[in-house]
Parts: sequence; C-alpha cells; structure tokens
Amino acid sequence: MKSPFLSLVGAGPGDPELITLKAMKALEKADVVLYDALANEELLKYANLNCIKKFVGKRMGCHALSQEEINTTIIDCAFNYGRVVRLKGGDPFVFGRAQEEIEAANAAGIGVEIIPGISSALAVPAMQMIPLTARGISESFWVVTGTTKTGSVSADIHLAAQSTATVVILMAMSKLEAIMDIFTIAGKEDTPVAIIQNGTTKEEKMITGTVKDIYFKAQYEGIANPAIILVGQVATLRNQLLKNTKTSQVAVFEQILNSQAR
Repeated sequence: MKSPFLSLVGAGPGDPELITLKAMKALEKADVVLYDALANEELLKYANLNCIKKFVGKRMGCHALSQEEINTTIIDCAFNYGRVVRLKGGDPFVFGRAQEEIEAANAAGIGVEIIPGISSALAVPAMQMIPLTARGISESFWVVTGTTKTGSVSADIHLAAQSTATVVILMAMSKLEAIMDIFTIAGKEDTPVAIIQNGTTKEEKMITGTVKDIYFKAQYEGIANPAIILVGQVATLRNQLLKNTKTSQVAVFEQILNSQAR
C-alpha cells in the first residue's frame, strides 16, 4: 500500500511549455491527478498510463466540485491510491486556495509539498512585451483579485488605484466597469489599460485602451474570463519594445545576408 501524499503543483499560465521540470516529474510519479479548468489538459500527457485523472473545475462559472468536495477528494484519493497531484493553473499560492487544501491534508495526516508555477500575473504581460516595472515609470506592482468571496470588489483595488504602481487584476472581468470607476475617481481616467484573455495560449486575445474607455472596448470585442487586467503606464511600452525587437531582428538578418554574400 502506497503512503498518502499530496503535491500542490503550479501548471503555469496556459502555455504547456511553461510548465516547470519539477512539475513534470511530479506528474510522472502521480497515482492521481486532480486538475483545474485553468490547467492545460496537454500537461496530463506527462502522467503515467495507469494514473487516474479527474477534472475538479474551479473557475468562475465552472465549479465541478466545491472546495470542500475537492478537499475530501484529495484525502480519499491519497489514502486509496497514494500520491496525489493537485494541478492548479498559475501558481498554487496566488489566489489558488492552496492553504485550504494543505490544512485539510495536514488534518488527515497526509504529507504535502508545494511545486510553484509561473503565475499568469507575471507571464501573461511578459509574453505581450509589457513589463510590470520599468525605471522611471513604475517602481512596483500590485497583484489583486477582482472580487472577494462575498462577490464584492476587493477593497485593495481602492488602495491600488491611488498608487503609481502597475496594477494587475485577476478574475475581474465581471466587475470591470466598477473597477474602472474606482480608478476614475482616483484621477486615473487617462491611465493606459491592457486586457489579455487566454494569455499565453493559441486563443490569446488582447485589447488596449485607457481607464475611461476600456470597458466599452471590452464589451465590443467580447472579452471575458479568463483574462488579466493591467492598469499602468507600462502598457504603453509594448509598441516601443516590439518595434525595437523587430528592428534588431532585421539588423541581425541583414548581417547574416551580408556575411553570406562575402
């Protein structure tokens, strides 16, 4: 009989190539994989053929199981099969409710390990050439959830809107208009905004605008969850960085052609 064990594994932001080597090894050793809606199912190919794979949901509007049911499932699978991998989108400790699952496992006497993943809050803007910090523009960044467990807008957004930091808001599309109103009240109506849906995947879609018009643009383009909302001057750097990157690529290509011509 195998010893019960739980690995809380970050699946990354969506692109299956952004999984970590440590996460891949955990999947290879798993007897059971319990995966979320935001974890790319392509990652299940790293699990062995005899591994039990179970979808447990957990996305806004997609709850195959409640958190309490997931906790119970983790415990049952660990005692019945052995090593359980709880595969979570992004990083388990960034709005992943990992604490509750760890506490449930600890209470049942099940060993636990954490394997961090790349958070969408960091990776999705990066893949679009949007830095979260930039010298002389942004010295820090906030990562905030759009809504609390009561369904209301997080009070931290009011604080974030008053800062000069880049603000990355997750799970917030249903509250987009109310959130932009908060930034407007804080005098940020002309601050650049980028919204990226399904970031790092083939279905990725991005719109840009300002605090005062991004809600209407999102409505027109049909942008919905899963998406990140980024508010800050750094959003304007994207075009500049893309232009410089393309210029550099052309210069390198020309050098190669010139050297071959010689």
